[in-house]
Amino acid sequence: MISLPQDPAALALLSDGRPDFEERYWAPRLDFDRADLSEQEYWSRVLGRPITGAELARLVRIDVDSWSLPNEETLKVVAEAAADGHGLALLSNAPICVADGLEDLPFLAAIRPRFFSGRLRMTKPDAAIFRHAATALGVPPGEIVFVDDRLENVASAEAMGMIAIHFRDAATLREDLFAALHT
Repeated sequence: MISLPQDPAALALLSDGRPDFEERYWAPRLDFDRADLSEQEYWSRVLGRPITGAELARLVRIDVDSWSLPNEETLKVVAEAAADGHGLALLSNAPICVADGLEDLPFLAAIRPRFFSGRLRMTKPDAAIFRHAATALGVPPGEIVFVDDRLENVASAEAMGMIAIHFRDAATLREDLFAALHT
């Protein structure tokens, strides 16, 4: 949402020519996001062969970079919410290597705190990660507006008592977010 979707050209660089790459990329991703798999274990599963050394470093770099392009329209909405006096936080399913790569991106500077699944060893949509974020923020769940592009994460946040918005595009987010913030 705050990053653009992964570029198909970047995914092609990762695919090793596998026609089933996308399925293989996502099947173990939550385990990788939760730090249950190392970088080497994850990429070896995805590509179906041992991955090490320079090849592993290249795959990790391309993967991290593929999540690092800002969605300028969404970031404008985020900036408007911040200017309106609303606190911001980031709750992201991201393996440790991606979290490390995102940490110093200028477009995330205004969003603090940041909760990355790999560092927490828990992922959305598990209720535990939402509880952790609410506790760390010191805010009751009913006062948190959570935005996500995945319906299962939105449903889980709602089940925790959060106000949850399904992200579809920046224009709709602006309407939904400011309606939720001003009720």
